[in-house]
Amino acid sequence: MSAYRRLPRNIFAFTTTDLAELHTATLQAFGDAHERLETALTFDDVRSHLRAMGWYAHLSDAELSSTLRSLTQWGLLDVVQNHAAHYASAEEYERKNLQYSLTKAGEAAFEGVQRALTVLASTGALQTAVLEAISDRLDELHGYQLDERSSDRRIFTALTELEGHLDALRSNTKQFNSELQRLIRDDATDLAMFHEVKRATIAYLEEFVTHLDVRKHAIQEALRRVDDHGATALHRRALRGADLPAFGGDDPGPAWLAHRANRWDGLRAWFLPDDEGAPRIEELRDIARRAIISLMRVLERISESRRRSSSTVSDFRALARWFASVPSEDDAHKLWDAAFGLGSARHAHLAPDDVEAVPSSTPWSEVEPVPVSPLLRTRGRNEQVGRTAKVRDIRALRERRRTAARLERAELEAAWNALATNGVVRLSSLGRLDHSAFEHLLDLVGRALAGAADSSGVRRGTSADGRVEITLVAPSDGRTATLRTPRGRFGGPDYHLRIQLTEETGQEARREAARSEAGRESRREARR
Repeated sequence: MSAYRRLPRNIFAFTTTDLAELHTATLQAFGDAHERLETALTFDDVRSHLRAMGWYAHLSDAELSSTLRSLTQWGLLDVVQNHAAHYASAEEYERKNLQYSLTKAGEAAFEGVQRALTVLASTGALQTAVLEAISDRLDELHGYQLDERSSDRRIFTALTELEGHLDALRSNTKQFNSELQRLIRDDATDLAMFHEVKRATIAYLEEFVTHLDVRKHAIQEALRRVDDHGATALHRRALRGADLPAFGGDDPGPAWLAHRANRWDGLRAWFLPDDEGAPRIEELRDIARRAIISLMRVLERISESRRRSSSTVSDFRALARWFASVPSEDDAHKLWDAAFGLGSARHAHLAPDDVEAVPSSTPWSEVEPVPVSPLLRTRGRNEQVGRTAKVRDIRALRERRRTAARLERAELEAAWNALATNGVVRLSSLGRLDHSAFEHLLDLVGRALAGAADSSGVRRGTSADGRVEITLVAPSDGRTATLRTPRGRFGGPDYHLRIQLTEETGQEARREAARSEAGRESRREARR
């Protein structure tokens, strides 16, 4: 939930005061200076920047001082005293001693205002060129994966461009959809103008939908190629190419990699999701097709309203006058049926609980009311009580789980028996291991190395279930060991180690062997 934290208090308070224009212009002056790498401004510097920006209104020293003081109180500016400078007079000291600079909140407020103004002035679009750019950047990243000598800085640049294209696709799509919906809802649109806009918009949407499948498949294939060669390793190379500084002693690498992984998941959600759900690009195609139909319907509605001599309001008023002038109630019912075309009631077939107690000649007005289900209005059918669901038979599921547990236990026992040593041996003496035993060995060695060594340099560790204990001593001769597995080779220090089963495990193994022997004996007796 860290992404939904509340904004700092008063971060946008400067836009709601009576002097909002002056406050915003002052913050703009600091933002422009910040872009020129001017980190601090004096009182006179702020006035000069305002004048350069085109602030020609009269601004007294008291008004500017009040503005700077308010921005400082809201936490948008930081004020410090410059004791290192030389001042020729007391007046010069008063005007240049204080230096103002943007705080982190001030930078955020400035960027927020700039972003809001950009969105207000922008126009959304379904840019097919962005899809082609995404495909090109993915192909470029795949080429860097194949070439290990490629520059990490180029990978960082290509990855940054790819994320920028994805952001552009998402923001432009949202803005275009919003503007399209506003166009569809605009009932006051001039017919001639709407004809022109309709033709251009429908042609635009048709062109986008026609070539969308080709671009979508190209991006999906490029994504698969990059994922097959390891997107995580690609992000690590991009991190090296980013050359991030570590301010405050904190390593920015983990947070940067986590952010890249989230952005990569967002890219996959658009074109190649991990689950069986439809990619978002498919939803974009459906939106475009529905927009074409909606535009045609709006055009038809506007054209129909222009051809009609009266509106719906006039029709209902004329109908009300007809109802008021009919001679009898029966005529009013006939007029109602002719105007609205309603058929008989859906509940006319319902009968009371005891049908024989009510003669067929009894008028409806004298019969006791019959309960009517609300589903008749919403679904067109009466309530029905379905059958109780059958209890699921899970015996087969239990047996499969028992079998899987036995196989897993047998595999674990085989791994421990393969790793058990008779006394202290060298790591290199293990030679070749299957992959399961190798994984358990790595887990044991890691647990031993995670603990502190005793006074004699011995490290000890136990397995997660406490059944196996390892004793580890670093080699004094500097030898190295190589272990072979079906998936490759592993190299490391040639430790002195001893792996043994704990006493409790030995007793359990003996009890298990006794039970197995008793079971075999009982089966032999049964066969006799």
